[in-house]
Formats: sequence, structure tokens, C-alpha cells
Amino acid sequence: MLTAFVLHRTLLLCWLAAPWPAQTEKLFHSRDRSDLEPSPLHWAKPITNLHSAQRFLSRYGWSEVSSAWGPIPKESSEAPTGTTLAEAMRRFQRANALPASGKLDVATLAAMNRPRCGVPDTRMPLQATLTTPPAPRTPLGPRPRARPKRFLQMLLPRLGGQQEDSSGRRAIQAFSKKTLTWRLVSEAYSSQLSVEEQRYIFRLAFRMWSEVTPLNFREDLTAPGTAVDIKLGFGRGRHLGCPRVFDGSGQEFAHAWHLGDIHFDDDEHFTPPTSDTGISLLQVAVHEIGHALGLSHTYRMGSIMQPNYIPQEPAFELDWSDRKAVQKLYGSCEGSFDVAFDWIRKERNRYGEVRVRFSTYFFRKSWYWLYENRNNRTRYGDPLQILTGWRGIPTQNLDAFVHIWTWTRDERYFFKGNQYWRYDSDKDQAHTEDEQGRSYPKLISEGFPGIPSPLDTAFYDRRQQLIYFFKESSVFAFDVNRNQVLNSYPLKITEAFPAITPQNHPFSSIDLAYYSYAHNSVFFFKGNAYWKVVSDKDKQQNSRLPSNGVFPKKSTSGKWFDICDVHPSTLNM
Repeated sequence: MLTAFVLHRTLLLCWLAAPWPAQTEKLFHSRDRSDLEPSPLHWAKPITNLHSAQRFLSRYGWSEVSSAWGPIPKESSEAPTGTTLAEAMRRFQRANALPASGKLDVATLAAMNRPRCGVPDTRMPLQATLTTPPAPRTPLGPRPRARPKRFLQMLLPRLGGQQEDSSGRRAIQAFSKKTLTWRLVSEAYSSQLSVEEQRYIFRLAFRMWSEVTPLNFREDLTAPGTAVDIKLGFGRGRHLGCPRVFDGSGQEFAHAWHLGDIHFDDDEHFTPPTSDTGISLLQVAVHEIGHALGLSHTYRMGSIMQPNYIPQEPAFELDWSDRKAVQKLYGSCEGSFDVAFDWIRKERNRYGEVRVRFSTYFFRKSWYWLYENRNNRTRYGDPLQILTGWRGIPTQNLDAFVHIWTWTRDERYFFKGNQYWRYDSDKDQAHTEDEQGRSYPKLISEGFPGIPSPLDTAFYDRRQQLIYFFKESSVFAFDVNRNQVLNSYPLKITEAFPAITPQNHPFSSIDLAYYSYAHNSVFFFKGNAYWKVVSDKDKQQNSRLPSNGVFPKKSTSGKWFDICDVHPSTLNM
């Protein structure tokens, strides 16, 4: 009995002393990493008292920044006091539409504990000797160097977007080039989404800014890291060699450098746009890219640049003020057009009455935009490729569009080179043959005798039932009922459409002539400018205006907003 007991104890001790086998690495994972267990999240400490509230106000620029960087100081037994803290509290409360009592009440605590961006809201005066504390080397990057005043200024934009360099001079506010490169750093992928999902979301986020600015964003996977304009990555706590420390899940979810990099807290539960849970990575990425481009926080409702995360619809977009803010830095989108027209369609309401509606389209190269006249902007998600939206017509560089619309005819034609195509609006594709079985496309000289090719542009005048075809400095008036050019034509464009102000006229080689039903007027486009043709309403208001007179030129981007190119790699998103 004793022998058995001793043997049992000996085996037990040997088993305890023996080294435990290390868990073997799982060598194969699903392609989307869906089989990987995410590591436990670190949770941010909530703001619960005056001490943590003071650190919050300091961290996000509402009070002096003496403790804004590095580890948050431990609480002391003495409560912070003074008018500076009370005033900082009132400023924060006013910005959040709370009663400006200067006291830490329940509503103020709730506002402080909402998930938010790590970029400070305002910038207080900085001490020239302020540096960041050293940090140990982490798996996500090397030890960050101590950075002086310049580091704070790169992360803390002034109100109004002004920046200063270390010598106190005003620094640049925006990138100086129009094509910017970006990269998701391979050493800093998210542990919660597949790499493919992350890259797709970031491409879409950059595209959303490209749709409203002259900027193009290109993903660059090959250039040296120092040559990439904006680098993105995920990390936890001390991360990617950055002196700014993430606090864990629940509060600060990301931060961005002015004209620099973007970091996301991998402790947060980031989700794709299709998810109705977690924090939308797309929404956060659009916000942080705004910072990288030079935008500051705003507390205006509806803005993507609000500091706090506010769940939005999956189809959220940049609102009017966000667009104007970034365009103040980078300008509006300019460019010539090949074709523009109003696409007319008839609809019946529930009473059987026929209503005529129209949509406006602009074409440039191989892309097109639908312009929402009611909202005075392009449709969200445009431009699109002609190839995907208009079946059977040339896929780039169209010359003209004409819609013949009379009591007996409703015909749409596209022109390119010496040919034209008729478009079937019901089937939403080009006709392949006419009523007699003759195939499309056809020669312009056959369908429109007397009209030269290739054309510069054309438009249909419903009042006279004439098509005006433009070629260099000449214009041809074509009678659609008699199928011939009027005897008095061709004329010089300046004769048929005289300038109201001498020498203020496109003269020749017009890019585009467009009759707008939204404005009940004809417009000529050339380069980045347009000229409005005198309308019937203009004549009624001022009888001295010449018929078909041309008003002085104006900027196209000042009337039709945000018709912007995007990088070709994002066209099909």
C-alpha cells in the first residue's frame, strides 16, 4: 500500500515537472482568415470622475496639453481645481450642445465617453520644449523618437486648418500634388477583417474624397515606404512607432497625421459597410482621410468630420459643407466635356396622367456622370464607365448627342467620327438596325445629308425643330422635317450666335452644346468655361438682347458642381 502511494506521488511529481508541450502553430488558415480567433481586446477605461475628465480635456485640446501624450498620469488624492479647468469644461459643453455649467454632470460624462477620433478638437498654445516620452520597442514598430513641437502640430490642426512649422512660420495646409499614393502597411493588418476587405474599404474611402476634389488616389504596393504619401495600419496600445497611445476598445478608435499616416485601434470592433453592428471601418477611414488631407474636426450635425462616431446609413456620403471645406484646400474639379444631355422619359402617375421627367448626363472620355439638378451635384458613386451604362455605343470620346423630340418623333442619336448610332430608351441599348433592316451604326452623310464629319458638337432646338451641328468655326442648321440643311447655312458661329460682349465668345471648336431643360437654356462649353445663349425668358426681360446672343463666359465648376474624375482603378466600385 505504501509502495503504491510512493509510486503514485513520484509519477505525479514527474508529470508536473515535465515541460508542457507548446501549442503548435496553425500553419493553414482560411483565405479570408475567418477561422482565426481574434486575440482578447483591451478595454478603455471610462471617464468617471474629475481626474479622468481633466485628462480627457487635456488629451483632446480643450485645456493645456501638459499630459496629452504618452501614459496618462495616475490619479492623485487632490482634486484638480481652478478656472482653467472650468472654462475648458464649458467650451467642451458648448461644442456638444450641453448646458455650459463648467461642472462635470452626467450628460458631460456621457459625451466624453462616446467613441471618438484621436485627433484633438482644438489646439492650445504649445511649449517649445515639449517632447514625447520614450517608448519600448513593440512588435508593430521600432521605438518612436522623441518629437518636439512639430509632432504635436502635425496631429493637432489649428482651427481653420492653419499650420506652423518649428520656426513659427506658416506651413502648407494641403498636398501640393493632385495624384496621391496610399498603402495598407503589410505589417499592420487588422485582425478582424480579411486583407481583401480592408483594401477594398480603403479604396472606397479614398474614392469618396476623389469624387468631390481634383485629387486622385492610387494604391501603391511597390514603391519604398518613404515615397508613399499616406500609409494606413492597425495596432494596439503603443503601435507602429507612434507616440500616440491607443486606449483600448470603447473610446479612441483612430488618429491621423496632417499630410501623413493613419492609424486604427485594432482593439475596436471594425466592421464592413454591410454590417449593422460594430464600428464602420469605411466611415472611420473617410473621417481620418479628411484629417490627412488637412481638415479639422467640426461639431456640425451631418458632417463626416464630427469627432465622435455616430452610426450612419451604409450609403452615407460627404455633405455639402464637407465638400466645400476640402475644396477650399484643393479647389474644385475642372475639365472639358465631350457630351451632355437631358435624358427625357415619360411616366404615368397613379391617375394615369403622363408626366415628363428628365435626368442630366455628362460624358468625358470613357466615363459619365448623372447630375442631380434638384440637389445641384452629381449622383453619389459617379463617375461610371460608359461601357457598363450605355450598351452598344462607342465607349469613349463621343462627339455629340441629339434627341429629336416632336409630336411624331422621339429619337436619340449618338455621334462619333463619321458615324451615328440610334439608341433605344426602352431596351436601354443601341439599335442594331432600323425599320427597313439596315444596320447601325450609319454614316452621318447618309442620315444627315450635307453635314460634315467628324463633328465638334450638336444640339436639337425644339422651338424650331432644327438640329444645330458645329464644326470648327461653322454651324449648320438641319431641318429634321425636310431632312436637309437650311439654305442660309452654314454660317459662322459668331453670326448665328453673336456675342453680347465683344470678343467674349467661344468662336470655334466648341467642346459641347447642350440644351438644359432644368434651365430652359442652351449652353456652349469650351475648356473649363461655359457661355449661356439668350433664351426666350431672357428676351422677355430685356428685348434689346440679340436673338441667340451669347452671354459672357463663366466657370463651369461654378454652376455644375463636383463633376470629378477618379483614379481608373476605382471606376468599378
